[in-house]
Amino acid sequence: MKKITLLILSLLSVSIFAQRQMENLDRGVIAIKDKDQFFIGWRVLGTDPDNLAFNLYRKSGNKKAVKLNDKPISGPTNFLDTKANVLEENTWFVKTVLKGKESDAKGSFTIPASSPDKDYLSIVLKPIEGYTANDLSVGDLDGDGKYDLIVHMTGKGHDNSHTGITDPPIFQAYTLEGKFLWQINLGKNIREGAHYTQFMVYDLDGDGIAELVCKTADGTTDSQNNVVGDASKDWVDRDPNSGTYGKILKGPEYLSVFDGRTGKLVTTVDYIAERGDLAGWGGHGGSGGNDTKGNRIDRFTACVAYLDGVHPSVVMCRGYYGRTVLAAWDFKNGKLTSRWVFDSKDSENPYSGMGNHNLTVADVDNDGKDEIIYGSMCVDDNGQGLYTTGFRHGDAIHVSDLDPDLPGLEVFGIHEIENGTTGPGATIFAAKDGKVLFTGSINEDVGRGVADNIDPELGGAQFWYSGSPDLYDMKGKVVGKAPNSINFLIYWDGDTSRELLDSNHIDKYNKGRLFMATGAVSNNGTKSTPALSADIFGDWREELILRSEDNKELRVYSTIIPTNVRQYTLMHDPQYRLSIAWQNVGYNQPPHTSFYMGKDMKPVPKPNISLVKK
Repeated sequence: MKKITLLILSLLSVSIFAQRQMENLDRGVIAIKDKDQFFIGWRVLGTDPDNLAFNLYRKSGNKKAVKLNDKPISGPTNFLDTKANVLEENTWFVKTVLKGKESDAKGSFTIPASSPDKDYLSIVLKPIEGYTANDLSVGDLDGDGKYDLIVHMTGKGHDNSHTGITDPPIFQAYTLEGKFLWQINLGKNIREGAHYTQFMVYDLDGDGIAELVCKTADGTTDSQNNVVGDASKDWVDRDPNSGTYGKILKGPEYLSVFDGRTGKLVTTVDYIAERGDLAGWGGHGGSGGNDTKGNRIDRFTACVAYLDGVHPSVVMCRGYYGRTVLAAWDFKNGKLTSRWVFDSKDSENPYSGMGNHNLTVADVDNDGKDEIIYGSMCVDDNGQGLYTTGFRHGDAIHVSDLDPDLPGLEVFGIHEIENGTTGPGATIFAAKDGKVLFTGSINEDVGRGVADNIDPELGGAQFWYSGSPDLYDMKGKVVGKAPNSINFLIYWDGDTSRELLDSNHIDKYNKGRLFMATGAVSNNGTKSTPALSADIFGDWREELILRSEDNKELRVYSTIIPTNVRQYTLMHDPQYRLSIAWQNVGYNQPPHTSFYMGKDMKPVPKPNISLVKK
């Protein structure tokens, strides 16, 4: 009996130790005016007990607040308020109800009197001549339990394969209420382009305030005019006749942390990995070639991962066509400390050339700690290579419990097959060990592909990819015609299947258009990706953020479709939350949960998390 008791205590201590430190969010109340009625949504937290219920209140003008529900709401957290007077200012808020006891809950939402019908929140941008809003990320920058936005403002940019001078990347921070917070200029010694500036926004030290982490250089200037390095240095190749005109292949490289509340520089260290030999980053993967002109050397990705199972670390990555380096950093007490460095070193290493234009993070071996799925390879939480499939470089990757019939997570990816290289253009493999489950389009270059449950009549995920007219199930069986869209995904309507997000519109597979964001546009050219898509308030469905056509504002769209599904906020599923952190990296990819969502889904397990104290 004593041994059994000790074993139980030991297991309990492991469980407590393994709780991931995550954001302490408010209820994320959102109200959307739809003609003469209002759609109200709010979030369930991942730490809420299953029997937690809610009372919804509305305060109109100077009147006393009234409860809108007859009995506590124990099901889905959305409500259609048909009795509010649109001529009055209305504020909605919720209170929690547990075992008959009502308690205050943090968060409310106000719509002014006589507000016009508008299907989005407007965040007016502080203009920068020649710049537009591009990718963005979210984090709680002031500790109030609400998400705030950090926007990558882009001027003239160039791909790594192109020469030419670019404008310096700039970051701006805003609240969701539209208040401008601060601005950071990375300076002339950081080149603008999809593969250069990967920025992570996350609360790395557990103080309730998110940090911004990114690569910096001489002349980077924070919100308070503090400068990184030597502002007088200009490392840009400004010779128009040079083969590296406009590129930055000399000078120091840094990694900096900025305070989310103020935009002030906190700390700077030397960037890992340093450039080294310009010809040392090519080889296997992609075209299998090499260069000394900054194409392969300046391919960056980044992510956040819980490498110890408790605290988030930031991982900055360089290279994926050949040599690949991942550098993990911990941030504590205002300091960055190197945790480990994974380095494939040369093109002959089996882990070289296996990276994507993106990556993802998941606990593939179910030990409570995260791995980095870096395209066709996986790096363990300790910085050691876990496995490599040999499928090489690709442009898209999707990781989740795509096949609920199989234990663990699956990886769906596509691959470029160029210049005499051979292999599959589309693959599925087990995330835990790289076991191959499907291969398709043999020796064909596949540019795009998507996987998730999009057909509410079918269980499990479906996948499709460019060059194939078919929609497949996870066994590789053709189950329908592939959608026209091969881009993003979003939870928008009332069921648990995913919808198709492309450009500024949302479609339901085999049903047609659900939503069009008139007057708004997507980012990144033919990639047609959103500024961000994430569950940032309301119930578990995702919001869509786009920029307006005139580039004067960001528009945040949220669904007004009722749902019968009660689900804790996806932002308290660690894998999904980390997906939002890396969504802006390289060729943007949609986020995925650690569990299967879709037709015939099982009850979702509670996340093993603890919320930061404030």
